[in-house]
Amino acid sequence: MQTQPEQLVARLGQEPLRPVYLIAGVEPLRVLEAADAVRARAREAGCGEREVFDADARDFDWSALQAAFGNIGLFSSQRLVELRLPTGKPGKEGAAVIAGFCADPPPGITLLVTTGDWSNAHAGKWSEAIAQVGHVAIAWSVKPHELVDWVERRLRSRGVRADRDAVALLAGRVEGNLLAAAQEADKLALLAEGQVLDAARMQSLVADAARFDVFRLTDAALNGQPAQVSRVLAGLRAEGEAVPALLGMVAKELQAAEGLAQVQARGGNLQGEFRAQRIWDSKQALYMRALKRHDARRWASFMAELGRIDRISKGRASGDAWIALERLLVAVAEPRAMKLLLS
Repeated sequence: MQTQPEQLVARLGQEPLRPVYLIAGVEPLRVLEAADAVRARAREAGCGEREVFDADARDFDWSALQAAFGNIGLFSSQRLVELRLPTGKPGKEGAAVIAGFCADPPPGITLLVTTGDWSNAHAGKWSEAIAQVGHVAIAWSVKPHELVDWVERRLRSRGVRADRDAVALLAGRVEGNLLAAAQEADKLALLAEGQVLDAARMQSLVADAARFDVFRLTDAALNGQPAQVSRVLAGLRAEGEAVPALLGMVAKELQAAEGLAQVQARGGNLQGEFRAQRIWDSKQALYMRALKRHDARRWASFMAELGRIDRISKGRASGDAWIALERLLVAVAEPRAMKLLLS
């Protein structure tokens, strides 16, 4: 059965645990929270062991996953087996292993498949097989006209009451960033003190954070949103921020991407690198999309350009640091803008 992540979470408490779940999509927060709900439900159902497989390399050993389905748990007769499939494409061998599991689910095993990349082109017989015996939850992007309702539901889930104008104000502030919206809802749950929030009160409670912050700037660049990059930078500049104050976080994100790109180039384990760099699951999809746009050599050139921008911002090289930074991050977001770095 195909559903949405939030509907899946609601179903988990109303029905027995299914043999297999596929949670996929481009909204990291929705994927992460639905997967967490499956894990919690599995624990409630007696799954005392959890085994994780990261199928992020071309040479992933699908036979190891196949063998896991037949293993006997050391400490529990019930096990949760997780397959992390960043690309959403298991290939012929992987599709056969997953479909085989679904054709005859082994007793005592629940299979959870998660992926941060998904479109209709990713679906195939393997995902159809999952839908036959389990659930497929797709986290499509929340469209602009859906965002206000999503934010309102999030606030209600945290016990926060707000009128429609207040909700619209918050939705406009987060600009489609669901993780930012979730963080604001958690903060408001502590600050609202049981009051119904109007627009003025909402504005006062969220005014302590810059409307355009550097976290959203780097997220927009990684996520391939060049127009958003320009808007965020314009906001930061208007608020009196200085380029040197931004470069530390920008450098951190670009260095992380460069390291991931190098691991990918040599066919290494990306999930292992994510763990080594302590990159949250909710943000891994952003990096995966960025890695598809640029190879390791390109990321190295971005770091070199960032060094030049640092020198400009400190008066050690000629140029406008704001313009140079915008060109760099727009190029990160959109490969066709690489020519801007050469002008």
